[in-house]
Amino acid sequence: MEQKSKPALLLLPNLLATGAHPELFLPASVNKAVNSLDGLIAENPTAGKRYLDLFIKSRDTRTIPIAVVDKSTAYKDIDFFLEPILNGERWGYVSDAGLPCIADPGSQLVFRARQRGITVQAFVGPSALLLGLMLSGLPSQSFGFSGYLPKKKEDRESALKQLEKRSLEENSTQLFIEAPHRNRILLEDAIKVLSPDTWLCVASQLTTLEQTVICQQVVTWRKAILPQIDGKAVTFYLYAKKDLYS
Repeated sequence: MEQKSKPALLLLPNLLATGAHPELFLPASVNKAVNSLDGLIAENPTAGKRYLDLFIKSRDTRTIPIAVVDKSTAYKDIDFFLEPILNGERWGYVSDAGLPCIADPGSQLVFRARQRGITVQAFVGPSALLLGLMLSGLPSQSFGFSGYLPKKKEDRESALKQLEKRSLEENSTQLFIEAPHRNRILLEDAIKVLSPDTWLCVASQLTTLEQTVICQQVVTWRKAILPQIDGKAVTFYLYAKKDLYS
């Protein structure tokens, strides 16, 4: 009889795009881990079920419970999701795309799991933030990630200026993201308020056939036809020094 896997919280990487093939972007260890699960914690049940279906062929995934932890989940409620693991089960946590706990609500789950003595295991996979940084060619010895910028226009423009100032003072590349339906607005604001010499990179639809990475100075952006990025998975990068490597 096969020995049952030890109880743990498994942090599972996801694909960056629907329709991509797991074997191209995820290690074989992820397949094995998913097939060992008693349950899955996801940002939404539909995406969670789709994730299980990518890997599990030997049993009906409808029999695997899926719990939802999203941005509205209160920290005081996290213990509820950890109880099955404390009772000897093996559960995974998956983000809608990319790596868990990076710009998603999973960090509080991991924090509380560690407080309660639960084994936490992470698996490698694609990160849009890091792939975009790699493809940008911008300096990466020092970088910062600011997540989502403010929704209000004046606050967003102020945040962009602060990121530019920080990049200049720290000699660092600054990373940030936006809700897909506001990508174009953010790009337009960045082109408007940033210094002409600042480098601005837009990385879109990474790991797909539509992958696009555009990295140029703001002065060039102001003369260019802007890419169609609304509704797409996009990461933004800025570097505030004119001469990148001198």
